[in-house]
Amino acid sequence: MMSSQTITQMRLEQHFAAPPAQVYRAFTDPDQLAEWFGPLGFHVPRSSVRIDPRAGGFWHLVMVSNTNPVITSPVDSVFTEVVENVRLVSYEDARGMPGVRDGTRLVLTIEFIPDDDGTLLRIVQGPFPEELSEKGAVGWRQAFGKLDMLLRMRRAA
Repeated sequence: MMSSQTITQMRLEQHFAAPPAQVYRAFTDPDQLAEWFGPLGFHVPRSSVRIDPRAGGFWHLVMVSNTNPVITSPVDSVFTEVVENVRLVSYEDARGMPGVRDGTRLVLTIEFIPDDDGTLLRIVQGPFPEELSEKGAVGWRQAFGKLDMLLRMRRAA
């Protein structure tokens, strides 16, 4: 059982001035994923990124602290649904997360929704204790800033 804390699904939306295919590619292309993924203060070594975007495929990478490379946070998910340019759904079984019982299945759903001048990205992830959900949302928002910069640079090139 998780703790007595409130358990919630983290829900985020972010608009990007790029078409869904470009935003989707930033999530599924190992080179691009390594450029933007993770919160500020962390980077993803390209050598750690392996992705097989299909149902039954996987998403593996390691976020590494910029100031102390001993601090790492691996992502090791299995895709359950992949609809190119539309949706990615994956799960990861929790290990060593504060307030989350080991083995708890955490589901991540990423939707790439066409918007007037770009893409509305919708993320739902959890279940998490509320405090962990809030920290995760901060990390995702910081990563979105890096993703936005990557998409802008590619559009300008």
